[in-house]
Amino acid sequence: MRISSRGQVTIPARIREQAGLLPNAEVEFAYDGQGEVCLFRSRRGANKKSRGEALIEHMRGKGDIRMTTEQIMALTRGA
Repeated sequence: MRISSRGQVTIPARIREQAGLLPNAEVEFAYDGQGEVCLFRSRRGANKKSRGEALIEHMRGKGDIRMTTEQIMALTRGA
């Protein structure tokens, strides 16, 4: 494995799967001072909201038209 000129390295899929590292996962590095570098999942992002959660929170309470589920379904069906 080689580090790119931009300082990037690809973590093999097998290792990502075993460690549970999904796309966009926050990771941190630690250096032990004797040549060993460790990568681990960041604890800082554990309480951070997902993009979807942030969007829902932002939109909650913004609607000003009250409709029942039946009225919404009638609109979507074109009836």
